[in-house]
Amino acid sequence: MAKLFAFLLIALIAITMLEIPVMASLDGGFQASKIRYGPGSVQSFQCPSQCTRRCSRTQYHKPCMFFCQKCCRKCLCVPPGYYGNKAVCPCYNNWKTKEGGPKCP
Repeated sequence: MAKLFAFLLIALIAITMLEIPVMASLDGGFQASKIRYGPGSVQSFQCPSQCTRRCSRTQYHKPCMFFCQKCCRKCLCVPPGYYGNKAVCPCYNNWKTKEGGPKCP
C-alpha cells in the first residue's frame, strides 16, 4: 500500500511539473515569442522601421539603411538583432555582391 501511495505521489508531482510549461505556452509566453522572423515575416511598408532597428548601432548608418531596405523589399524579411542572425532569413543571407561578399547588412 505504501509503494502504491509513493508511486501515485511521484506521478502527481510529475504531471504537475509537465502542466506548468504547457500552460505557459498557451497564454502566449514571452513577448519575444510573438514576434515572427523568417521569409515573408515583414510587409514592404514595415521595411523602414525594421531597418532602422537593424542599423541603429552601426557607424555606417546611410549605407546600412540603403542596402537593408533593398534587401527587405526583395526578401520581405529582416533578421533579429543589430548584427548577425542572418540564418533566419535565407534570402537575406544568400544575396551576394559581384565580389561574393554579403549584400545585406
